[in-house]
Amino acid sequence: MSTLSNELKKGEMQIKTIFAALRAPFFTAVIVPVILGSVMAWNHSFEFQWGLFFLALIGALALHAGANTINDYFDHRSSNDELNEEFIRPFTGGSRLIQTGALTAKGMLTISIVCYSIGIAIGLYLTYTRGLPILWIGMIGVACGVLYVAPGINLVGRGVGEFAIALAFGLCSVNGAYFVLAQSFNPEVILASIPIGILITLVLFINEFPDYKADEAVGKTHWVIRLGKKRAARGYVVLMIAAYVSIIVLVIIYSKLWLLISLLTIPIAIKAIRNTIANYDNVSEFLPSCAGTVMTHLLTGLLLTSGYVLQTVF
Repeated sequence: MSTLSNELKKGEMQIKTIFAALRAPFFTAVIVPVILGSVMAWNHSFEFQWGLFFLALIGALALHAGANTINDYFDHRSSNDELNEEFIRPFTGGSRLIQTGALTAKGMLTISIVCYSIGIAIGLYLTYTRGLPILWIGMIGVACGVLYVAPGINLVGRGVGEFAIALAFGLCSVNGAYFVLAQSFNPEVILASIPIGILITLVLFINEFPDYKADEAVGKTHWVIRLGKKRAARGYVVLMIAAYVSIIVLVIIYSKLWLLISLLTIPIAIKAIRNTIANYDNVSEFLPSCAGTVMTHLLTGLLLTSGYVLQTVF
C-alpha cells in the first residue's frame, strides 16, 4: 500500500508539473478568439456544430501549449530565463520549471512536441473535412509560436514578435474558428479580430517591461527595448485606445449595438494605463498593469462574444 501511495503521489506531482509547464491559466489568449469566431458564425446564420467547435478549440489549445513550452525551452537555451531576476509571477519570466529543476530542458521540449503533434493532427483533420484554408492558418500559427524566439529566426529580436502574436491570436484564431463552422471568410470577422489581436499583443507588450534587462542581455530586442520604457508606456496607451476605437468602428459599420457592452471594460483598461504611466520603470509596482491588461483582453473578448449572442437572440 505504501508503494502504491508513493506512486500515486509521484504521478500527481508529474501531472501538476506538466500543467504548470503548459501555463494553462493563460489559455484564455486562444479560448477567447476561438469562441468569438464560432459565435460570429452562428450570428451569420451558420449551424453551430459543437463537435467541430470543440475540435477547433482543442487544436488551438494544443498549439498554444506547444508555443508556451517551446518558448520556455528556447529561453533556457539562450539563458534568458536564468538571467531574469525581475520577473513578475505568474505573468513574466516563463514557467521557471527548468530553472527550479522541476523539469529538464529535454522534458520541456518533449512536452512541446507532443502538444504540437496533437494540434497539427487535429488541424489536418479539419483541413480534410472543412477546407484547405485551415492548413494555411494552422501553419501561420505554428510558425509564429516556434519562430518567436527560435535561434536564428528570433522574430521578437527582429521587432516583429508583437505582430506575430497579433496575427496568431487575433486574425488567425478568430477567422480560423469562423471558417471551421462557416467554410468561408467575412470582412466583419476580420474587423472583429482586430481588437482581440491588439489586446493580446498588449498582454505580451506589458509583460516585456519587467523582463527588459534579461531580454536586452540576450538580444531579445522587442519594442519595449527599441522604444525605451517611457515611450513604450505611451505606446501602450495608444494601442489600448486603438483597441476600443476598432470596436466602435465595428459597431458603426455593422449596426450591432449590443457589441457596445464590450466597452464596459474601459475602467479596467484605464486603471492599467494609469499604473503603467506611473510605474513603467518600477517593477515592484507593476503587477496591476500586467493583471489589468490580461483582464481587459479576457473580459472585452467575452463581452464582445456576448454582444454577438445577444444580437443573435434579440
